[in-house]
Amino acid sequence: MSDQVIRSAAEPFAARAALPWLVGAGVYALVLALGPHLLNDPDTYSHIAVGRWIIAHRAVPASDPFSFSMHGQPWVAFEWLSELLYAVTYALSGWPGVVVLAAAAIALAVGLLMRFLLRELPPTPALLLVVAAVVLLAPHMLARPHVLTLPVMVIWAAALVSCMDRRAPPPYWALPLLVLWANLHGSVVLALGLIGPAGLEALLNEKRSEWPRVLSRWLPFTALAVAACCLTPYGPQPLLMPLTTLSAGHALNYIMEWRPQEFGHFGGFEFLLLAGILALSRGVTLPIVRVMVVLGLLHFALAQVRNADLLAMLAPLYLAAPLARQLGARAEDDTVASARGVSLMAFVPMISGLMIAATGLALVRDVRPALNNTPEAAVANAGLAKAGPVLNDYGFGGYLIFAGIPTFIDGRSELYGGAFIARYNRDVALSDLRDFLALLDEYKFRATLLTPETPAVALLDRLPEWQRVYSDDVAVVHKRRE
Repeated sequence: MSDQVIRSAAEPFAARAALPWLVGAGVYALVLALGPHLLNDPDTYSHIAVGRWIIAHRAVPASDPFSFSMHGQPWVAFEWLSELLYAVTYALSGWPGVVVLAAAAIALAVGLLMRFLLRELPPTPALLLVVAAVVLLAPHMLARPHVLTLPVMVIWAAALVSCMDRRAPPPYWALPLLVLWANLHGSVVLALGLIGPAGLEALLNEKRSEWPRVLSRWLPFTALAVAACCLTPYGPQPLLMPLTTLSAGHALNYIMEWRPQEFGHFGGFEFLLLAGILALSRGVTLPIVRVMVVLGLLHFALAQVRNADLLAMLAPLYLAAPLARQLGARAEDDTVASARGVSLMAFVPMISGLMIAATGLALVRDVRPALNNTPEAAVANAGLAKAGPVLNDYGFGGYLIFAGIPTFIDGRSELYGGAFIARYNRDVALSDLRDFLALLDEYKFRATLLTPETPAVALLDRLPEWQRVYSDDVAVVHKRRE
């Protein structure tokens, strides 16, 4: 074989191998450029505070140490490992380091997604699916534990999908991923749920006489997967955490990320949903199990805003092989995407250098959490650290935990429960005026820390036993008169 033939055969391979690097580096640079957006969630404060508590006590909490309304009640820090990582990162490099850690996890997950899609698809459709995934993922790109789980989730799902595509035995090598996932985030029950479609498709691909053999492969794997998910400081409790959270029922509608999708304004989710319907009208068909998985992910994404990232990162993996068959071309047949005469692998050192430079610039950049979640001036000027029990706004709970001030309510919905959350929101909105006045006396509040637009602020201005002592664009503080 001549040197010219060898070079022409190597170019597509080199381009394909470098493309995930390019995609991951591009996403990394983009997320770093939008760094402050990653700190827009008040729970980032509380996650770091939990990590610092774990470091200080060299243990994970078994009861609530941060609020006064639920102090001492049983509580599981099911994201303890992520919180520990964020706390260590914050201690070493402050908020810029937190942004870099979250951005790196997001970029790694997207790069891995691109790599796995290229096993089945040519670069162009694979890239389109990745762009769609980034659009869906963008609103939930936040420095919180779930983004550290994304790379693990992609690898686990890709391992199962590979078994479905190639009719291979279960991926026992991937079981350690579940131990990591279970300690990073409470969504590990999803990992177990993804085993079902793989086992079901394996059954449907065989004659009934072969079903015992298929079950003998997948049932032991499932049992070991469940056991792996229980290897946490809390045993199997993280597996039950989603059920505990969802038991709050309609009260979750008060929390933005738990609300259903909003179609009042045209956005990326609606655009991609319509594009998917258009693709189906063009004759795209899927195997029944893949249809069930995609519909299930779509249902979750429609039911809660936060689940759009599951649809973003998982649906492309299940669609890749069927789409490759529909397109009539597999990844290894594609030669268009390679740069003629130029190997993209030559750019890998340059990409690495640019990523290092971007990281360095990000670490010296002055980024801070969003001001609307940070009532720092109000806390300092009103002396809330020593004021006594404070009725705080839900969005200020994370900062108060970070500042060492016991909260009335914060983002841990699994701790407070649906009835508590619903009562709080009704009362501060003055939907039940009498109960709001009863709440003030029941918990013996000495101060309130609420946003200026909260209806209860106007009432507190008129109550003779309360006095406004501080206000700005972020927060208003009232104190009870002696």
